[in-house]
Amino acid sequence: MNSTHPLSFTDLMQRAHPALLRNLVPDPEQARNTPNKTARQVKSGHYVEVRPTSLPAPRYVIHSPAFFEALGLADEVASDPAFMQFFTGDLDPVVEAANAAGVSPTVRSSGWATGYALSIYGQEMVNNCPFRTGNGYGDGRAISVLEVLLADGQPWEFQLKGGGTTPYCRGGDGRAVLRSSIREFLASEAMAALGVPSARALCLFVSGSETVRRPWYSPGAKTEEPDRMVDEPAAITTRAAPSFLRVGQVELFGRRARHNAHPRALAELEAIFQHALDREYPDLAASLHGPEVTLADKVVAMAREFGVRLSHLVAHWIRVGYCQGNFNSDNCALGGRTLDYGPFGFMEAYDPAFQMWIGGGEHFAFMNQPMAAVVNFRMFCTALVPLLGQDTRAMEELDAVVQALPDRMASTLHAMWAQKMGLIEFRAELFAELHTLMAQTPVDYTIFWRELSSLPQEVADLRPSFYASRAAYGQDPAGTEARWTTWLQKWHAALAQDGRDPLEVSVAMKLVNPKYIPREWMLVEAYRSATDAGDFTQVRHLHALLADPYSEQSPELAALYYTKKRDEYFGLGGTSHCSCSS
Repeated sequence: MNSTHPLSFTDLMQRAHPALLRNLVPDPEQARNTPNKTARQVKSGHYVEVRPTSLPAPRYVIHSPAFFEALGLADEVASDPAFMQFFTGDLDPVVEAANAAGVSPTVRSSGWATGYALSIYGQEMVNNCPFRTGNGYGDGRAISVLEVLLADGQPWEFQLKGGGTTPYCRGGDGRAVLRSSIREFLASEAMAALGVPSARALCLFVSGSETVRRPWYSPGAKTEEPDRMVDEPAAITTRAAPSFLRVGQVELFGRRARHNAHPRALAELEAIFQHALDREYPDLAASLHGPEVTLADKVVAMAREFGVRLSHLVAHWIRVGYCQGNFNSDNCALGGRTLDYGPFGFMEAYDPAFQMWIGGGEHFAFMNQPMAAVVNFRMFCTALVPLLGQDTRAMEELDAVVQALPDRMASTLHAMWAQKMGLIEFRAELFAELHTLMAQTPVDYTIFWRELSSLPQEVADLRPSFYASRAAYGQDPAGTEARWTTWLQKWHAALAQDGRDPLEVSVAMKLVNPKYIPREWMLVEAYRSATDAGDFTQVRHLHALLADPYSEQSPELAALYYTKKRDEYFGLGGTSHCSCSS
């Protein structure tokens, strides 16, 4: 907790520190386009001021006690009417009251939305921008409303997901539905509990009167695309991160500087780079001072550190069985954390080509995520080249950083696999055999690794993780078990060569191999109960379970949630695969 005494909502507002608004420049055309709620081209500036569209008749769904504690907030703040009013988009009364009391003149009645570029696996995109210029991409329904600086120096930016239209809405309604909001809330907080860098979820409210229409799947539908239109409750999730800066933002300003799109283009690129450095890499920024430090030095240094963070992020994703699904440059956070929980999914039956999103393609599949990250990183570095000027030394250094990332990524992944296997060093041949067996059997990714953490000697101890009716196991159970027996013997021989205490190895493995993850069928059960019956009990129970993913927990919970995906869920729309509708 950040203070001895828990903070009230008023205390949080007193810590307002709008760094982005101070360091960056607004769209110069925002005043004549007030209220900036309809789609238009935004040709310059880093952000557009826009008021959220408040959620009518808001109803509390859930908040994150763990994140409240991290912020130093008292748990009772979640039931403060002013807190609900503010984080459902009705800013004026709260801000007026705060400013009248002299709380913080820096809290404003308008939020802000930011623009960014889009590249898909290294391909710069402009054609699906409504203006075919790339000037229409950005936060179409996410509106930031507050930045704070806590007593320990930690900054947080709070953003309303589903807060209404912005100039970047591209014809959308600016809303999020309760279904996708529950998924995002539960997944982001589960990822934090799993030890994966992630944006956090503060709270979730649903409208008691407003619905929005979305395509989605009928119960039991096995179609690829959604087969019906559904009226779903509108909701707002407040998510938080030190910043929501993305590779796509740097790309946008890099493209404009490269093409000399307007007289301030290069200055705007430098400003957003410097803000990202200060905000996301403050220790590095503090070390890069002095007359001998050039802007080019800063670019190379931040790129090097971003590559490290990105490598660790992807290793964490694969460690816990997470697939981002849509890892475009606009979903790649500059701070090296998970951002934008849309068509994500957690692995169940192991498949290296696993991908929840029907539009994701193989390049965003589970085991291809490291290369997708490398491509995003290359786009980031390319965008910063205009800041290097004619400094050929810096250009060579930056290129060396780009060229080195695949090897860095591989070594980080190897270290992660060694940890999951309980080994001191990565053994490529042993892992290759395991990888093939896991896919061909196939195994339940989470259950297999958790059971392996108990150092089983017999295949029978792993069998609870096998999908016996699928792939190789169902075709040749005797042959498959024989191959598993051989592998187990080799693995135990490797453990013995390391010479570590088996109990210590098992304990260490259970700290990296979780028992509980947000399986999609679990999320579906929770959000259906909420959307169909207005009952949030399952949402809250699931949140509590996922807050402690490495513990054994009770036998009753294990019976409910430490189980494989049932046969009837395979191929089921919204459970095995989904569109990007949210």
